[in-house]
Amino acid sequence: MAASDRRGDGQDSILEPLCFPEQHVDALQRPHPEPLLCLFCSESTPLPQKDVLLKHLLLEHKMVISDVKLIADLPKYLLYWKGRFLEQPITDFCSVIKTNSTGPVEKQENYFLLCDVLPEDRLLREKLQQKRLEEVLEQQQQERDDSSFQRLCMFCSDEFAGNRSSLLNHMAREHSFSIGLPDNIVFCSEFLDTLQSKLDNLQCLYCEKTFRDKTTLKDHMRKKAHRRINANNSEYDRFYVINYLELGKTWEEVQSEDDRELVDNNDDDDWSDWQAHPVSAVCLFCDCQSETMEQIYSHMKDAHDFDLQKLKTELNLRFYQQVKLVNFIRRQIHQSRCYGCQEKFLSRADVLRHIAAEGHVMKLPDVSTWDQPQYFFPTYENDALLCTLSDSDEAESEETNHSVDVPVIAEDMSNLRALRQTSVLNQLLKNKS
Repeated sequence: MAASDRRGDGQDSILEPLCFPEQHVDALQRPHPEPLLCLFCSESTPLPQKDVLLKHLLLEHKMVISDVKLIADLPKYLLYWKGRFLEQPITDFCSVIKTNSTGPVEKQENYFLLCDVLPEDRLLREKLQQKRLEEVLEQQQQERDDSSFQRLCMFCSDEFAGNRSSLLNHMAREHSFSIGLPDNIVFCSEFLDTLQSKLDNLQCLYCEKTFRDKTTLKDHMRKKAHRRINANNSEYDRFYVINYLELGKTWEEVQSEDDRELVDNNDDDDWSDWQAHPVSAVCLFCDCQSETMEQIYSHMKDAHDFDLQKLKTELNLRFYQQVKLVNFIRRQIHQSRCYGCQEKFLSRADVLRHIAAEGHVMKLPDVSTWDQPQYFFPTYENDALLCTLSDSDEAESEETNHSVDVPVIAEDMSNLRALRQTSVLNQLLKNKS
C-alpha cells in the first residue's frame, strides 16, 4: 500500500493511491548515489527515502508526481524538472486541481499534478528508461564476458570459476534449482548474494518461511519441492533483463505478449479457448471479494447493513457522485475515521466496531463534505468496485425509452420567449388552426 502520513494539524494525507494487497510494487530501482532534490527549494533526501521527499512536495508545495515507481532514474527526473520550473511557471506543465471548490475561497487549495499526459514528461520518462536499458544491457554483456567469476554452490561444496553459467547450470541440473537462463539474468552476483542471505537466515526461497536449523530447511525445500524462487516477490524483478524492456511493464506483462506472427485463417476464427480473467471487487468494510456486482452488493447489505443501491436511489446519485462517495468512505476507513460522525480512532478495527455499534453504517455527512473533486481520485488504484457503479437513470431509461425520441432542450432557458416563438410545435399549431 502507498505510504500515508500524519500532518501536524492532525489530518491524514495519502501521498498516492493505495493498492489492495494482491498487487505488488515494482522494485526495479537500483541503489543510486545521487540525492533526490526538491523541485522548488533546497530540501534533499537519499533515494531510499523517496517517500520523505514526496511527502515534502505534497505538504509544502502541493505537488504530486504520478507513477513515481515507473520512473527509471528519479534523481535525474527531478533535476530536469527543477531546471524547467526555473524557466517557466509551473502551470505551463502541471494540471491544477482545486480542492473544496464549492467552499469558501479561503479554504480552497490548488494542487499541481505532474504526469506523462504532458508530452515533454512522457518523452523524458522514455529517455530515462532507454538509458537505463542501455546500462543494463552493457552490464549484462560484461557479466557474460567475465572470466573472473568464482563462487561456491549454495547447496553443496562445489566451487565454480570462469563463467557464471557453469554455476547456474550446475544448480539447475544437480539440485533442480533454476532461476532462469544465464543470458536472461543481470547483476548475477547480487542476485546470488540475495539468495544466499535468505538461506543463511534459514528462510525458504519459495514460501519464505523461517526454520529453526539448516537440516529442517533442507528437508522442507526438498519435500515440498520449494527449490525455486517466488515469482511474485518483486525483490527479484531487477535481476531479469525482461523487466527493463518496456516502460511501465513487468516481466509477466511482457511475457504474456506473443510477438510471433499469427497464422492467417480468415475463414474460421476460433475464440473458444479464450478465457477472461475476472477482477474481484473488495468490500468497503472487510476483505471479502466477489467477481460480480450483485454478490458484493448483497454481501455489504447482509453482513454490514450497508445498502449502496438504496443510497444511490434516495440521494439520486449520478455516476461520478457514486465514485466520490466510494472513494470518500474508503479513505475515511483507511484513516481510521468514522465517515458518519468524523470521530478518529487508533486503528481500522476500532473504527469498524464503532460504525457497527453506533449504527453509522448508513449515516453520511452533508453532501458537501464528500462531493469534492479530490475524491475523483481512487483511494485504491485497483479498486474494482468503482467499475461496478452505474448511472442512476441508466436502467430506467433503457426500460422506458426504447422507441421514444425524447427532445433535448439546452439547460440555458434564459430566452424562453424566443424559444416559444421559434418552436416547431408552435408553427404546426398555427398551421392546423
